[in-house]
Amino acid sequence: MLTQLADVVLAAAEEHELAPLIAPPFVVGGVMLAGLLLLMFVTVSFMNLGNRHAAVPETEDPHRQHTNKHLHGHDSASSNH
Repeated sequence: MLTQLADVVLAAAEEHELAPLIAPPFVVGGVMLAGLLLLMFVTVSFMNLGNRHAAVPETEDPHRQHTNKHLHGHDSASSNH
């Protein structure tokens, strides 16, 4: 049954011509690779942006959905659950 289905699909594919390309496939692939490399370069450029300033202790925001209330050995719990 699968071979009959494959034959039908191949026969239908032979009747249609291929869609035109704007460039050869290796040019399209090269442009996509260049674009992704450019995005990677921009990402790597901003990699050490967080190391410019010293860390500032975070204030507790009561409107935050999940505040960090876990015990890490030196803090006391601010809730009993």
